[in-house]
Amino acid sequence: MKRTLTTLAAAIALTLTGCSSGASEADVQESESAPASEAEVTLNVLAAASLQKSFEEISEEFTAEHPNVSIDFNFAGSSTLVQNLEAGSPADVFASADEANMDTAEEADLIEVDSRDLFASNKLVGIVPADNPANVSTLEEANAQGVNLVICAPQVPCGALSQTLAEAAGITLNPVSEEQQVSDVLGKVRSGQADAGLVYATDAALAPDEVDTFDVEGADKELNYYPIVRTSNSEHPEAADAFIEFVHSGAGQSILEANGFSAP
Repeated sequence: MKRTLTTLAAAIALTLTGCSSGASEADVQESESAPASEAEVTLNVLAAASLQKSFEEISEEFTAEHPNVSIDFNFAGSSTLVQNLEAGSPADVFASADEANMDTAEEADLIEVDSRDLFASNKLVGIVPADNPANVSTLEEANAQGVNLVICAPQVPCGALSQTLAEAAGITLNPVSEEQQVSDVLGKVRSGQADAGLVYATDAALAPDEVDTFDVEGADKELNYYPIVRTSNSEHPEAADAFIEFVHSGAGQSILEANGFSAP
């Protein structure tokens, strides 16, 4: 009788082991067949500094629709971001504040050209501290002797646009400082370190109580156009394409418009 019970117990154990093994294999097969879209993904997005507020808001809505995706942003001047790409920095999406820097990335085979498209435009404005100590209201006055004018460096999109508009007006700019990103120009004017600066309209809108604006001649006709693209070394191309598509969507465009951008 004792031997019979022992044999029966062994049989039951073998049966349970077989069931457990079968369930484990099924779990493995299910895991292996799970769609990539459900996997946890961290998307690396390199974007021009002028896009920070808009893209952070876009990210909130995008990740709400794609809970498996988190986004790691790197905001800087577009030329700096191209250098980051050339150095091999992790990146899935690149959004530039101009087409020239995107062209540089394309020539270096850093981007997937077929995914490249324009998604926004921006114009240049002049800014002064709210109390306007130098009494500046035109580009010519901002460039006058004794006025501390701050602009973006020429290799940065806002700097290139500043030079283009100044040359069209017959003005040779004499800034006291050239910054690597437009947010730094805004920072120096809003803090009173500079008497005037040239920034995008979207940046001026970030500090309505601290800076006043003045029009720059020709700025309405000479815009900067913003392209976005998937990078060549993207580790998550599906998620990258989904983010780019969201930027182009009605929801994405509404956020950009609310922050002062215009359609391309």
